[in-house]
Amino acid sequence: MFAAIAELLDNAVDEIQNEATFVNVDKTSNPRDGNPALLIQDDGGGMDPEAMRHCLSFGFSDKKSKSAIGQYGNGFKTSTMRLGADVIVFSRHYKERKLTQSIGLLSYTFLMQTGHDRIVVPMVDYEFNASTGTFEALDLYDEEHFMFNLSMLLKWSPYSTEAELLKQFDDIGYHGTKIIVYNLWLTDGGTLELDFDSDPEDICVSGDAITKAKGINRTVKEQHIANRLRHSLRVYLSILYLRVPESFSIILRGQVVVYHNIAMDLKFPEFILYKPHSGGCVEGQVVTTIGFLKEAPHVDVHGFNVYYKNRLILPFWHVVNYSDSRGRGVVGVLEANFIEPTHNKQDFEKTSVFQKLEYRLKEMTWEYWDHHCGLIGYQVKKKPRAPTTSALSADQRPHNSMHQPIVLNRDPSAVPLWHGTGSSRQSFPKIQRNAQQGELLKRREQSHLQESEMIKRRKGEGVNVTHFGPNHGIQSAPSNLLKDQEAKNLLQENKRLRAQCLEFEKEEEVLNSKVTLLKNELRDAEREYARLLVELRLLNRVKKDK
Repeated sequence: MFAAIAELLDNAVDEIQNEATFVNVDKTSNPRDGNPALLIQDDGGGMDPEAMRHCLSFGFSDKKSKSAIGQYGNGFKTSTMRLGADVIVFSRHYKERKLTQSIGLLSYTFLMQTGHDRIVVPMVDYEFNASTGTFEALDLYDEEHFMFNLSMLLKWSPYSTEAELLKQFDDIGYHGTKIIVYNLWLTDGGTLELDFDSDPEDICVSGDAITKAKGINRTVKEQHIANRLRHSLRVYLSILYLRVPESFSIILRGQVVVYHNIAMDLKFPEFILYKPHSGGCVEGQVVTTIGFLKEAPHVDVHGFNVYYKNRLILPFWHVVNYSDSRGRGVVGVLEANFIEPTHNKQDFEKTSVFQKLEYRLKEMTWEYWDHHCGLIGYQVKKKPRAPTTSALSADQRPHNSMHQPIVLNRDPSAVPLWHGTGSSRQSFPKIQRNAQQGELLKRREQSHLQESEMIKRRKGEGVNVTHFGPNHGIQSAPSNLLKDQEAKNLLQENKRLRAQCLEFEKEEEVLNSKVTLLKNELRDAEREYARLLVELRLLNRVKKDK
C-alpha cells in the first residue's frame, strides 16, 4: 500500500531538478459523495499536453536522466490503481512564454460501467491567452472532440461543472501537478484500506496493528522504526530517500516529514567497500555501513536497508536467519545502483550480481557479529586456531606456495575502507569510531608481525628465506613495515580528504541557499514588474481617454 504512494512521490522527487520544493500528501474529499480521497501535489515543472498523454499512456517513459528513479512508465498507472478505482490529474506547465494546463482522468469505474474493451483516457487542455488574461480551450483535434472529453470528465470525475474543474488550479501556481485518487479501495471488512482517522497527522494501514512484544522490551520493540514503517506512512516516508535536499520538503497532512538516517542509529559502525565482479569485469561498487542498532541487544531487529538511486527498495532485508542470536541487532545501509529493481520497486531482479551481493551481505553480517558481539554483552565464541606457520617444519611446508596470514575478509572484492588502499579512497560522514573498530586492522598487522618474527627465527637457523621453490618467495620484514607505514599514510590522507570534502559540502549548502534566495527575489521582482507594467498600461489608457 505505502509502496504505491511512494511511486507517486518518486515523480515529485524527480522534479527537484525542475526546482520543485515540496510534495504534499493529504486527505481530501470527493464533493459528489463526501467520501475520503487521497491528494498528492507538487510544485515541479508540471506537464504540457503531450507529457500528460504520455503519463497516462501505458508503457511509456520519457525519463532520460540517470538519476531518475522511475524507468518503466507504468508506475503512475499501477500505483494509482492500487490505491483506488479512479484518479484525476491536474497539471500546469510554463515554458518559452507558453502557459498550459491539462486535466486527465484514468477511471476504472468509467471503463467498467461503459463496457469499454480498451483503455480510454478523457483529457482536456487549456492555454493562457495573454491578451485576454484568461485560459482558453486548446483544441488539439477539433471542438467536438474537446467537448466530448469535457463531458466525460464532468460525468465521471468528482467535479460536475467546468468551473469546479478549473478551480482546482487555483493553488497550483505557474507550474505543478495535483493528483486526486478517489473511490479508494476497501478491506474485506468494508473499511477503507487507508486509515485517515487513527492519527490526524498520519496515514496508516487499516486493521494492521503492530505485533505486541513481550516483557520489558515491549515498548522498545513496538516503537522501533523497523516495525512502525509498515503501519505508519510518516515513518515510512522518513526513510524512503537516502538523501533529501534541504530545499525540498515532504509534507504529510500539514506537517513536514522529518528525514531519518538509519546509519546514524548504529553504534560501533564500520564501512566496507564491495566491488562485485561479473564475467571478469567490475559491475560497480557499493559502500556498506554496518553496525549494531543503538537499542541492541534489547530488540531483535536486523537486516540491510538497500537503496537504489536514493530510493529505499528493501527495508531491513533479512539476509541471515540467525540461530543462537548470531546476527541479532546487526543492521546495514547501502545504495546499490548496479542491480535493477523490479517494476514495483519492492524488490530487485534476481540476477547473478544480486545473488553475489546477498551472499556477501550474509558473510558481512556473520563476520561483524563474530568479532563484535562482545560489545553488546554476548560471549564471544572462540574457534580453534588453525596451525600457524611457526608450528610447521620446513619439510612440512608446501614448496610451491607461500603461507599467507589468516584474515577475516576472504572476499577480494570487499575491503574495509578504514584499511584504505590507493584505489579506493572515499569520503564519508565523520563518525567517531571506538577502539574496537580497528580490531580487524590490528589482527592483520599482528599477522604480519608474526610472519616477520618467523622469518627472523628462520634466519637464525640458517634456512634460506628468499625462496621455498622456483620463482616463489616470502616478503621480508622491512617490506611489511613499509606496507604498514603506507597504510598509515593512506589513513592520514583519507582523513584529510574527508575533512576537505566536508568543508566543500558546507560551502555548497551556503551557495545553494544563496541561489534559492536570489531566485525567490528574482521571481518576486518579475511579479512586481508585471504588476507595474499592467498599472502603466492602465494609466496610458486613462490618459488617452482624457
